[in-house]
Amino acid sequence: MTVKVAVTVRFPEELLDRIRAVSSDVSLKYLPLGAGESLPEDMAESVEVLYTWTALPHPEEAPNLQWVQFHVAGIDHAQGHPLLDCDVRLTTTSGIHAVPVAEYVMASVLAWAHRLPRMLAYQGRGIWPSGRWGKFVPQELRGATIGILGYGSIGREVARLARAFGMHVLVTKRDARNVREEGYRVEGTGDPAGDLPDRLYPAAATRSMLAECDYVVVCAPLTAESHHLIDKGALGAMKPTAYLINVGRGKLVDQGALVKALQNGEIAGASLDVFEVEPLPADSELWKMDNVLLSPHVAGFTPSYDQRGVDIFTENLRRYLEGAPLMNLVNREVGY
Repeated sequence: MTVKVAVTVRFPEELLDRIRAVSSDVSLKYLPLGAGESLPEDMAESVEVLYTWTALPHPEEAPNLQWVQFHVAGIDHAQGHPLLDCDVRLTTTSGIHAVPVAEYVMASVLAWAHRLPRMLAYQGRGIWPSGRWGKFVPQELRGATIGILGYGSIGREVARLARAFGMHVLVTKRDARNVREEGYRVEGTGDPAGDLPDRLYPAAATRSMLAECDYVVVCAPLTAESHHLIDKGALGAMKPTAYLINVGRGKLVDQGALVKALQNGEIAGASLDVFEVEPLPADSELWKMDNVLLSPHVAGFTPSYDQRGVDIFTENLRRYLEGAPLMNLVNREVGY
């Protein structure tokens, strides 16, 4: 039986050919769509499998739709869409960002530990200050403690890299009883068995963990429960010498509370790749702070993004044709 597959992500022909090569039973329709664009009526009516960024039909428009593969790791952008309330299977590209995002995290940790922002500021002035020892003495990573909020593919790769530097690794996880990772991962990365953390905390004990950390990495998925996971109370639980790194979603952090904590010296600094409003407004106080590193939501960018996305999709398409369980299947109850 022919399976009608629609792809709305802009792919080069060689990646489309990889999808076609999965089976002679695959009939592929390719129509790249931008944000806000919708599936044409004839495509929506016939499609059985959809690979998309954001173009989602309503259930009544796509009576034959059985499975949607998202070209993103999180589906918070689709919350409230009626398709999420029906029995169509949903899968994501969770795992393809783990390598670049974890490297971004460690670049931030090293930058703060070795006082690079301060050094670059003096470099811009063209003069070194007196008292260099006090201003530039680094904090060695060996023996320091990193806390990871959310132990999915990104958190696990952060843990692997941090352990290579000799850091203590603490982790919070929504379901602390289930430590194995079954989703997609790049070979040789991550922590599939969940063996790397020195301690694993349930989400309810987050603040207890924060009090122990020199660096706190936010990489949890955004759900109704995790909104403002880092709020005034959480920031108050952190050491005044600690740094916050957010590579998850902007709304995981109460940005107003963070600004005040940074201004008042309640924490030492922050690296932010995501914000409550994106792009970050020009009048945001964050732009002016010398204890903040900002980037424009690029930590997950990688030249291998599309290739890895198709790796996931072709494997899942094989499983779909064989009637096997799909990889990276969304659990609607928890929202990811």
